[in-house]
Order: sequence, then structure tokens, then C-alpha cells
Amino acid sequence: MDELRMVRTMLDRPAPDDAVVAKGRERLRTATRGRRRTMPARRTLWVTGGLGLTAATAAAAVAISTTGTTGTGGGGGGAGGPQAGRSTTRTLDARSILLAAATEADGQADGTGGYWHTTIVDRDTYRVADGGYTVVQQDQREQWTPSLPGRPQWSSNRSLGARPATAADTAAWQRAGSPATFKVKVPGKGLKPMTLSTKPGPTRVDRAPLDDGGHVFWLGRNVTMKDLRALPADPKRLKASLQRWYQGHGTESSSEPMSSDLWLYTVAKGLITEMPATPKVRGAAFRMLADLRAVRAIGQVKDARGRSGAAIAVTERTARAGTLEHRLIIDTAAGRALGEDIVLVKPGGFTTGFAPGSVWTSSTVVTQGWTASAPTKATGSQGGSGR
Repeated sequence: MDELRMVRTMLDRPAPDDAVVAKGRERLRTATRGRRRTMPARRTLWVTGGLGLTAATAAAAVAISTTGTTGTGGGGGGAGGPQAGRSTTRTLDARSILLAAATEADGQADGTGGYWHTTIVDRDTYRVADGGYTVVQQDQREQWTPSLPGRPQWSSNRSLGARPATAADTAAWQRAGSPATFKVKVPGKGLKPMTLSTKPGPTRVDRAPLDDGGHVFWLGRNVTMKDLRALPADPKRLKASLQRWYQGHGTESSSEPMSSDLWLYTVAKGLITEMPATPKVRGAAFRMLADLRAVRAIGQVKDARGRSGAAIAVTERTARAGTLEHRLIIDTAAGRALGEDIVLVKPGGFTTGFAPGSVWTSSTVVTQGWTASAPTKATGSQGGSGR
């Protein structure tokens, strides 16, 4: 495939700089997983990277701890009432989690600005070639998407460095002399090992004009900001609007079969985590997910930044990476998603050698919102075709 050939070409070159390595990693992500693209494909683009709730499906539940306090009046400390400072537990199924998030989203004020700005940290796990241990590479990407055509779009990318994934991996790394660089195995036939560093890299800032149609995001198809802001706020109408573009395969490759539920989850996840949909449309997306039979509850988890959220998940069986669990981590009180983890249920193919149950890759949302302006100049090396 074209992306793999591009990566192979880049990795065959001697001493690539940090920007080239970062772009190679992103092309590799697209080639192997095809889950992170939110911007439409175009020549000038830099690469940024079941619940039908029958009784059976509702049985998958999440334990949520809540703390109640006893009032001085009657009833609060009586039989069946929570006592002061004591934690009580109630259970939420996936539908309840998603509807709680939708309700919070519905109540938020809509807003606009010059640019929609997001900051996301991606984490990818690699096996060290001939090292017997695993490292996690972290990359931060920011994006400024103009609200009106005629303005350039901006992105910045920076490697935050690689580190051993677990305490056991740290011990193995130390036994190896605590090297500052790692040669890691790259998924794909014939691809040479890639070198990662423990040190953060420079920030690369790029800008490029929108394409002639003003497309800014990928939502099962290329869409403009106007298209995005006009999406229906009713979950059934939103599902029908999105599902028109489902053709039985993944969002990136026509050769990758994908179920309708997983496809809708993938598209809705991008809408919720990275796009400037109106709050009511974001609420509709949560409600749409609540009605997918493939979606189930996982429980309270922490994202890669240590923030707590309720996770819902869908399972994907792949030929190239084994069985994967896509977990959307949701802050129900804020009506937003904190990010996504992809967990290895049954490693295979590219993921052979990784531990079952480990997080293979994750994306965490650091900032998200409207801002008046984008960068005025590159703070690192500048690329793209600016104007």
C-alpha cells in the first residue's frame, strides 16, 4: 500500500531528522490502524495524525463510587439512607454512561471563534529490537482549523520522547545500560527498525491553505466547517446522515471490512474528541452510540494523563493486529471524551509479543475549544504551503 511504501522509503534514508521520523510514524499509524485521521486527504495536507439495551446487553455494568452526606434533618441517616462520608456504589451500564454525557453536553453553550484548537497526545507502543522489552513513544499534536474558508490551517507536532512501558520494562532497560535511543520493530513486512529517543524533539509548525472545496475534517467523507456545524442534533437523523457513507469497509481502506457499529463508533469518536460540533450534536453523537448493540461498558478507568473517566468499548478482530478493544474514556460530568485507548485483547500479527490486556496505543485530549487566532509564525521548522 502507498503509505507503507512511503514509510519504507523514508526509513531507508540515512539519518532522518525528527520531523521526518514524526511524519513516518503518522503514516505508519494510518497504514496499520487507520483510526486517527480527522482531516481530509489532499495534496497540501500535512499528516496529523449495541447496546440496543436489551436486558442481556444492559448486564455489562460500570461501578461508580459516589459519596453522600447526612443532613441534620430526618431521613438522611435513617435505614437505607447514606451515612456521612460513607461511599455508596451504584452501577451504570453503557447506555447510562452515554446518556449522562449527552445530558451534560446538551446544557453547554455553543460558541465560535477564528479557529478551532485541539491539543492531543498520542502514545504508541513498540518492542525494542533484540532488547526483549517494550517502550512507549509520545507525540503531541496541535491543530488550528479556521472557522471560515480563505484562512490557512495550522498544525504543530513534537516528539515528547520514548520511555519503558512498565516497571519490568524499566528494569530490562536498565540492565541494557539505560540507552538513550531505541531501535524498535516497525509493523509491516520488510520494514527496517526505527530509532526512537528518550529526549523530546523540536516543535514543527506547519500551515497550508484549505482545498478548493474548503474541506476541513474527515467524517466518513470530506466535510467543510459549514457541513459540520449543520449536522442534525437528533441521534436518529445523525446516524442516518453519517451512515449514508458506510460501504461495508473501514474509514481508510476499502480492503478492510468493518461492521456498521464499529464504523459508526469510529466516525462518532472523531466527531466527539476532535471536531467543533455544536454541543447538542455532540450530545446526539453520545445518544447514537448508546443505541449501538456492539457498545458495552468497561468501568471506571484512568486515561494516560491519570484522569478518571467511565469507559465504553467496542471490539475489533483484525487480520494484521489481532483482536483489539477500542475504549472511549468519557468524563460524564463534563459531557466530553477524554480520549481513546486501544487495548490488545488477543495479540497477533503486528502485535505478537505484546502482553494481552496491555494498551497498544492511546490518544488523550489535552485542550479543545475555540480561539481567536492561530500561530503567526513557525516556532520550529516550518513546512507546508502557507499563505
